[in-house]
Parts: sequence; structure tokens; C-alpha cells
Amino acid sequence: MLPLVVDETMRQIFREEGTKVIYDCLESNSLFEWEEIAQNPEVFSAGLEKLLGSAAPVVEKLILKNLYLKLGLRFKEKKGCRFPDYVRELKEKHEY
Repeated sequence: MLPLVVDETMRQIFREEGTKVIYDCLESNSLFEWEEIAQNPEVFSAGLEKLLGSAAPVVEKLILKNLYLKLGLRFKEKKGCRFPDYVRELKEKHEY
């Protein structure tokens, strides 16, 4: 489910062309397959940060909000938690 939510969110923000450019950059620079985002959220997050800089946390937060919404949950921001932490927690508790 995470790759689908990431894709939907990225297309909302960057439209089709921008999303494709970002995917190409992330896949060529991060050495991971797109479908592996749920297994390697750290790699995705690091790649996004390298590519988008200070905008990466904003994009990650939107992805998380959409993911929580799809799971019927309410997103609550936790101090000190990063994108990979939320993804791991959701995987453990909700087996998406």
C-alpha cells in the first residue's frame, strides 16, 4: 500500500512529469527499487532529502497523512519521529 500512497501523493504535489523525474533520480541514485519503499523507508527518505532538501519532510508528512487516512487512522505527529519510524510502526501494528 505504501508505494501506491507515495505515488498518489507525489503526483498530487509534482504532477506526472515532476514525479517521473523524481522517481528516476531516486532509483538511479539510491540503488533501490520503487516497490521496496516499505522495506527500506530509510533509503527512500534519505534519497528524498538529498533530492528535495528542506522540502523532503513536508512531502513525507503529506505521504504519511495520506497513508494514515487510507488505513482509517488519524496521523499524529510525534516529536523526534522520522518518516521511517512511522512506516515501521504502521507495518508492525497494522500490517498494511
